[in-house]
Amino acid sequence: MAQRYVRVQNQNGQIYYGLLQPSLKVLVLDAPPWLQGQPTDLSLEPDSYKILAPCAPSKIVAVGKNYVDHAAEMGTEVPSEPLIFLKPPTSIIAAIEEIHYPQQSQRVDYEGELALVIGDHTSNCSPEEAQTKIWGYTIANDVTARDLQQRDGQWTRAKGFDTFCPLGPWIVRELSPGARLQTFLNELSDPVQSALVDQMVFPPDFLVSYISRVMTLLPGDVVLTGTPFGVGPLQPGDRVLVEIEGIGRLENTVTAC
Repeated sequence: MAQRYVRVQNQNGQIYYGLLQPSLKVLVLDAPPWLQGQPTDLSLEPDSYKILAPCAPSKIVAVGKNYVDHAAEMGTEVPSEPLIFLKPPTSIIAAIEEIHYPQQSQRVDYEGELALVIGDHTSNCSPEEAQTKIWGYTIANDVTARDLQQRDGQWTRAKGFDTFCPLGPWIVRELSPGARLQTFLNELSDPVQSALVDQMVFPPDFLVSYISRVMTLLPGDVVLTGTPFGVGPLQPGDRVLVEIEGIGRLENTVTAC
């Protein structure tokens, strides 16, 4: 099993980065792992902490229409260059936490995605350099108020509600290019989304390079790489689970505001 890097909070409210052990103990690090955090003598028992989102980014840069079939289901062509937008850090929630269905929207969709965690100051770099700046990989759900996205013509409100970026549950350092991403809804055994991450139009190294020529990425920042075909609506009471081979499962429930 790949090492799983977590961010946790103990019963006194202290937040730590650490390594999740097979026993579910957390071996605490003295700094975020992408800042050369090293193991300490402190470990946390399984019942003494809760898992948070695995990083606290200064920004979340997301990519739209990065799978051919998803662009088609949105009724558009694949962009000639990456289509990027921002989600606020306040949209992040951890695994198991609730997605809040806003009163302003009548159509809220799930969008399962691979997320990249940046490990170094990244500015104006080539794709080859960008690959070395990707510290690890986690799972995201780019929750979207689809009706507001269509109404506004730009995406800030539709993508930016609190709780609209479930992230986690942990970070792994390596990922197979052919890893499968799947999204499941409620108790359905068949996924509503299923694709290989190497089916992206623009691969991770290209995305990071492209974004770095627009804005500087900082250690701990997150890049969402786009969602595949099969997006669909959520309702209060739904349970949505995004799974990526080699990482794990990100599960959240939906509740009305």
